Amino acid sequence: MLIIAVNCSNPGNTCFCESMKTGPFASDGFDLALSEILNQNGNYFIIQAGSDKGAEIISAIKTSQPTDKQLSAERNLLEEAVLKFSRKLSIDNLKDLLFNQFDNPYWDEISKRCLTCGNCTMVCPTCFCNNIEDQTDLSGKNAERFRKWDSCFNNDFTYIHGGSIRSSAKSRYRQWHLHKLSYWHDQFETSGCVGCGRCITWCPVGIDITEVASRICLKT
Repeated sequence: MLIIAVNCSNPGNTCFCESMKTGPFASDGFDLALSEILNQNGNYFIIQAGSDKGAEIISAIKTSQPTDKQLSAERNLLEEAVLKFSRKLSIDNLKDLLFNQFDNPYWDEISKRCLTCGNCTMVCPTCFCNNIEDQTDLSGKNAERFRKWDSCFNNDFTYIHGGSIRSSAKSRYRQWHLHKLSYWHDQFETSGCVGCGRCITWCPVGIDITEVASRICLKT
């Protein structure tokens, strides 16, 4: 696998990756990172190698060492990008603050708006919920197993004999929210939210994960 990251200089109005320490510029996890500079002096890219593979690619193409002025332009681009974020989320102790708010009454309030449509899970880059289905033909000689994309917002997602474990919109929204910002740390030692803002963009009723987290943490 070759990972090429493109640094962002113009975040969208629903983005908050700077709060989650995941952007707007890539810091690790890439082979090559590109910063596009467009100004009165022309259009060019500054390339950073993040691995031996990336360094090998750079050595194989025609490049030149960036000047101090060009590196300064890249730093200015990052500083300007950080100032453009309109949404922020304080992540200081957020995992524990949310973990202790399982019975917060605000879950009832926000769940009245949630349609449990699953849009947020469909566009989230870290959601991985899936379902397994087995199908056999009429002859009984052939069987196929499919892994299908699913959402924790679907009522049948937690169905076991006797009913669904999370039958209410409140329980499903709370599970998704707490999993992203709290429980994920115990599983993967990092947040399940990268601050891309896609869930905000695609929510048909305008639920904002940053606003909900802030309100929950305030209502202690």
